[in-house]
Amino acid sequence: MKEPSACGKRCASRFEQFVQPCLAELLGSALFLFIGCLSVIENGTDTGLLQPALVHGLGTGIMTTIFGNISGGYFNPAVSLLATVTGGLHLVMLIPYWISQLCGALIGAALAKVVSPEEKFWNASGAAFVTVQDEGQVVGALVAEIILTALLALVVCMTAINEMHSPLVPYTVGLSVTVCTLAGGAVSGACMNPARAFGPAVMANHWDFHWIYWLGPILASLIVGLLIRLFTGDGKTCLILKRQRSGTGGIPPASDALR
Repeated sequence: MKEPSACGKRCASRFEQFVQPCLAELLGSALFLFIGCLSVIENGTDTGLLQPALVHGLGTGIMTTIFGNISGGYFNPAVSLLATVTGGLHLVMLIPYWISQLCGALIGAALAKVVSPEEKFWNASGAAFVTVQDEGQVVGALVAEIILTALLALVVCMTAINEMHSPLVPYTVGLSVTVCTLAGGAVSGACMNPARAFGPAVMANHWDFHWIYWLGPILASLIVGLLIRLFTGDGKTCLILKRQRSGTGGIPPASDALR
């Protein structure tokens, strides 16, 4: 069998490094938005936040399992920014990831609109975030988005981006999405993902207080990224107070601490 030429190897390498991850983020975001939007549009009045929380959490875990080894499985512009700040994603890939995620969000939200009964779609505002109805709710919603996204970001950093990767990444990330949705859904909608807000907003043309779902998650990503870089990261991510790796994941035994 004839071996591929040097040019062919370079093309294959560039595809794997640049094109394939973006395609994975595009497809993963589209599937995530599709099932996420449907869970809101088809949500019954008797289930409250439970159905969207479970679908978004389980969907996140499934998509991370499928595409994590290709692109990192972010599907979220705020998480992509966090990964860039903490060294998990090259800066060159940030904008392509954002474009892929937003385009995927549009595709997923559009497909959800196509398959949904028109009455249900508009009753749910196309799964856009409508929790914030007046100016008096803005501060609470923004703070909630920052805190909830910060929790999600910490889970992603400490389990997926640090040197000691956890095999439970899809479960912990998905579970954190479910917990945050159940906890903060009534306050802000618990978006934590600008792409998740963007796709339905375009499909339903609903832009009221949309900026909250960009500013909150992005601020949280920057705050957590700084925290990881300065204090809580390991030898790979922390720039100043580096933790040394050991058999207990960098934590010294209690007997050593008492000496």
